[in-house]
Amino acid sequence: MSASDPMIAERTEKSGLKKIVAASMVGTVVEWYEFFLYATAASLVFGAFFFPNANTELDGIIAAFLTYAVGFVARPLGGIVFGQIGDKLGRKHTLQVTIILVGVATFLMGCLPGFTSIGYWAPALLVILRFIQGFAVGGEWGGAVLLVAEHSPNKSRAFWSSWPQAAVPVGNLLATLVMLGMSWLLPSDQFLNWGWRVAFWASAIVVIVGYYIRTHVSEAPIFLEARAQVEADKAASYGVLEVVKKYPKGIFGAMGLRFAENILYYIIVSFTIVYLKTVHEYDTSQLLLALLVAHVIHFLVIPQVGRLSDTFGRKPVYLAGAVLGASWAFFAFPMFDTKNPIVIIAAVTIGLCFHALMYAGQPAIMAEMFPTRMRYSGVSLGYQVTSIVAGSLAPIIATALLQDFDSWLPVAIYVAAACAVTAVAVITLKETRGVSLHDIDDADARKYGLNTARVRS
Repeated sequence: MSASDPMIAERTEKSGLKKIVAASMVGTVVEWYEFFLYATAASLVFGAFFFPNANTELDGIIAAFLTYAVGFVARPLGGIVFGQIGDKLGRKHTLQVTIILVGVATFLMGCLPGFTSIGYWAPALLVILRFIQGFAVGGEWGGAVLLVAEHSPNKSRAFWSSWPQAAVPVGNLLATLVMLGMSWLLPSDQFLNWGWRVAFWASAIVVIVGYYIRTHVSEAPIFLEARAQVEADKAASYGVLEVVKKYPKGIFGAMGLRFAENILYYIIVSFTIVYLKTVHEYDTSQLLLALLVAHVIHFLVIPQVGRLSDTFGRKPVYLAGAVLGASWAFFAFPMFDTKNPIVIIAAVTIGLCFHALMYAGQPAIMAEMFPTRMRYSGVSLGYQVTSIVAGSLAPIIATALLQDFDSWLPVAIYVAAACAVTAVAVITLKETRGVSLHDIDDADARKYGLNTARVRS
C-alpha cells in the first residue's frame, strides 16, 4: 500500500460521512420546519382563528399553546414506538416513515376551517393533527442524530453529530421566513384569514425532496453488528423495556441535560414573540425579522460548539451553557423593553448562542450513554419525555406568569431555576469525550453476560 492510500481512504470516509450528514439534515430541516411553523402560527394566528371566544388576547394565546403542547405529549410516544422499530430494523426505515407522517399532518393543518365555520370541531381537528405531527417528530430526532453519530470518528463525534442539530434552526428559519414573507405581502386581515395557510401547504414540496434523499442513506456498520449480535445471542435484547431496565441512570441523565436547554429555547423562540407583541404591541414583521437573523447565527454557531465539545470535553462546554443560560432572561427582557430592533435582535441572538452551548453536544453525549442495541430507545426516551415538562409547558407557564404578575421577572427566575437543574445533571455526568462506541458495546456485553465477540455483517 502506498503512503497516499490512508489519505485516500480518509477522504473517501469523510466524503461518505458528509453524505450521511446531508441526508440527515435535509429530512430534519423538513420536519422541524413543520413543527416550528406551528409554534409561530400559535403565537400569531391560532389564538384568534381557533379560539375567538377567549376573554383576553393572552387567554387565546394560552389556549393555542395548549394545543401546541399536545405535540410535545405525543413526542415520547413517537420516541418509544420508533425507538423500538429503529433498534430492531434500523435508523433509515424509521426516518422515511416519520417524514411522511409529519408532512401529511402539516399539510392538512393548512386546510382546516376556523372556529367560526365549524365551531369546536376546528380546535379538535387541530389537536388531532398536532398529535400526529408530534408523534412523528418524536421518532425523528433519535434516528437522525444517531445515523450521524454512529458513522462518526471517535475524536470528532460531537462536531459531526451537531450538524443535524444545526438543521433545527434552519427549519425554524424557513418557517419564520415563509411567515415573514406572507405577513409582508398581505394585509393583516388576509394574512390572518388565509395567508398563513400557504406556509403549511408549502411543506409538501420539501417533504418529497427529503424523503427521496433519505432513501439513499445506509446504516452504520456498528448498528449492523449490534443487530447481528442480538439475532445470534438470545441473551441479548433491545428496545424500550430493555433500556429502562438496564440503563435508567442514562435516561434520567439525558432528561436532566435536556431540561434547561428545552425550556430556554422555547422561551426565546415562542414566548419572546408573545411578550413583545402583547406588552409592547411590537410589529409582527419586525419580530419575525429578529428571529430570522438569530436563527442564521444559531445555525453557524452550533457546529463550532460541537467542535469545542470534542476539544475541551462534553462537560465544561455544556456547563457553560447552563450557567450563561441562567443569566440570559435577566438582561434580555430589559433589552426587549427598549423596543430598539437592533437591541432586540442582539438579545435573541445571545440567548440562542447560550442555548447552542448545551444543544450542540447533545447527540454525542446521549449516544455515548447507551450501547448500540438500545441506543435509539434510550436517547429518544431521555430527549422526548423531557419535552412534556420542559418545552411544551415553557410558553404556557411564561405566558401565565406574565398575565398574573404583569412582569418579566418571574419568567427570568423560572428559566434560571431550570438551568440550575441541568447544571446539577452536568456535574454528575461522566466525561465521554473520544470514547469508542465499540468499547461501550463491549462493556455492556461484559456487564450483562453477552457474547463479547462482535458479529461482523
